[in-house]
Amino acid sequence: MNRLGLLISSVLLLLALASSALFVVDQRQFGVVYQLGEIKRVVTEPGLNFKMPPPFQNVSYIDKRLLTLDSSDTEPMLTAEKQRVVIDWFVRWRISDPLAYIRNVGLNENSGALQLNRVVRNSFQEEVNKRTVFQLLSSDREALMADVKAQVLAAVNGAEKPWGMDVVDVRITRVDYAETITKSVYDRMEAERKRVANELRSTGQAEGEKIRADADKQREVILAEAYRDAQNIKGQGDGQAANIFAKAFGQDPAFAQFYRSLEAYSVSFANKGDVMVLDTDNEFLRVLRGVKP
Repeated sequence: MNRLGLLISSVLLLLALASSALFVVDQRQFGVVYQLGEIKRVVTEPGLNFKMPPPFQNVSYIDKRLLTLDSSDTEPMLTAEKQRVVIDWFVRWRISDPLAYIRNVGLNENSGALQLNRVVRNSFQEEVNKRTVFQLLSSDREALMADVKAQVLAAVNGAEKPWGMDVVDVRITRVDYAETITKSVYDRMEAERKRVANELRSTGQAEGEKIRADADKQREVILAEAYRDAQNIKGQGDGQAANIFAKAFGQDPAFAQFYRSLEAYSVSFANKGDVMVLDTDNEFLRVLRGVKP
């Protein structure tokens, strides 16, 4: 029984030692074998590999894929005409020499990204200082990216301490004025639009007043002409009525006088409160005096 337990323990121990001595390198990674803190070898091909069990040897992994570094700095840069612009960019890069990378840059991808960001930022600042905003937006944009890439490659592949990385591409995604300039531009555009709007409103109000004045003038003319025509028609009617009354009253003058007296009475005594003071011999009441009860 003791022999069986010892055998099982021995087998488990051997398996543990074997598992600690084996490691797998993925096709997307480099395997770096350290011996007492010093790089012993770098495994670049994928597959199963052997090493001494810890603590004699340890293994770490570094990404060998194409990586993307996006700009995170929003500080504006000065152009040749001293305009403050903000440039968004990205860099495609990869680790090509893990040994040189670990020795001169760092143990992981973040270390390389931090240092690469600084170099790209400085290169963009230098190249942007040589160009105008128009060149950044149109004519010289491709040349700018090519020059920045050349500067970055020269920095990371220096003869003294190469970084062990390859910069594949440098691209600009956006070029815009700094926020302060953008705000002033927007404010100026807003003021210009307001000026145009106020000018249009003033022009519209002036045209409206002109139209209203012309309409009022035409209204007065139309009313005056209508009043004139009405007076002419009324005068003609009054003339014809007078002729008719004259012909009718000419046939019986006494009746005409009686009728006109009644019309005068109806006008004079139209309201109950009307009071008229006349002499008893006045001709105005002659008809009333002649009326018998």
